[in-house]
Amino acid sequence: METAEQLKELVKQKYSEIALQDKEINQSSCCGSGGCSTEVYNIMSDDYTTLEGYNPDADLGLGCGLPTQFAKIKKGNTVIDLGSGAGNDCFVARAEAGEDGRVIGIDFTPAMIEKSRANAVKLGFQNVEFRQGDIEHMPVSSNVADVIVSNCVLNLVPNKDGVFKEIFRVLKPGGHFSISDVVLIGNLPDALRKDAEMYAGCVSGAIQKEEYLDLIKANGFSNITIQKEKAITIPDDILKNYLNDTVLEEFKKGTTGIFSITVYAEKSKTCGCGTDCCN
Repeated sequence: METAEQLKELVKQKYSEIALQDKEINQSSCCGSGGCSTEVYNIMSDDYTTLEGYNPDADLGLGCGLPTQFAKIKKGNTVIDLGSGAGNDCFVARAEAGEDGRVIGIDFTPAMIEKSRANAVKLGFQNVEFRQGDIEHMPVSSNVADVIVSNCVLNLVPNKDGVFKEIFRVLKPGGHFSISDVVLIGNLPDALRKDAEMYAGCVSGAIQKEEYLDLIKANGFSNITIQKEKAITIPDDILKNYLNDTVLEEFKKGTTGIFSITVYAEKSKTCGCGTDCCN
């Protein structure tokens, strides 16, 4: 069984490949790094193209939601995007935050950082920056962000509790996050959960929906709200790589589900304790 560090290295390798591919390849792939299905499989069915700030060079077709649409970003806000990829959500957030705002993208894949920085230079943005780092240990000071967004990234991180602790640390008192992610309802068959390709493709790294929401609550957040939820359907020709016909039929008849959710939560202005509790 892979350790957390081995799984993270696997994800880094896969997303290094993805950074060099076309959006069309990523959208039609079950794992992001190669064509796995003869059926159309596009986990990212939300359309960014009508949003101000959208840049096609930064859109790799990898998300599972549209968190910036729900993030309540205001002019002058400092926004941090976790797992910023080629910069798509950062550039949309920048349009919301305006010239007086600040946007920081964090990604631990060097190829993605290189791509996003090149996009920012091409666009001439002075208030968008990209930092290489692990979102379990963000290269950001405490209490600096008004808003944190993330799109289909936390499910790839083994230590999700650590990420939510970091989100709480980095948000200003009164700040909030809007995160799109993949969660499960019911248990996936073991063959599907254990496969490394599916892990890097956003499914096997997902946890139960209630466990995900409990982690948010346990880390001190309030006003937890599901802003959007949609089912994700995996085509039969992908599932057949992992399940025999009998198990596949049982799987499709069961209550098991794979969902994309966009979750909003707030960090209290007072943190519920003394003046030093947010530091």
